[in-house]
Amino acid sequence: MKRLGDRGSVAAELALALPAVLIALLLGAGALGAAAQQVRLQDASADAARLLGRGEDAGAAAGVIGAAVPGAGMAQHARGDLVCVTATSEFTVGRLIRVPLRASSCALSGGK
Repeated sequence: MKRLGDRGSVAAELALALPAVLIALLLGAGALGAAAQQVRLQDASADAARLLGRGEDAGAAAGVIGAAVPGAGMAQHARGDLVCVTATSEFTVGRLIRVPLRASSCALSGGK
């Protein structure tokens, strides 16, 4: 014998669970996007450090970082025989979540 009081409970449970599933999917996609941008930022900082190590100007190094991650900033400093580059950027998920990203790399100064 069926109970009439349970009728429609599956639809109600689905309606309650669906927003949570969508939020989890969006956050997962945002995390993947942030990870991809972090990898691009790390690669760009390594390229910029090598350029500065070969004697290129800071504008060329900043151009490499800006081309890889638009809007990213760059700072450089010397550490003994090394020239180091720190690239910074911010990844946004929607309008509310902002994730600061930072990548550093060093190269031997004066290398050819």
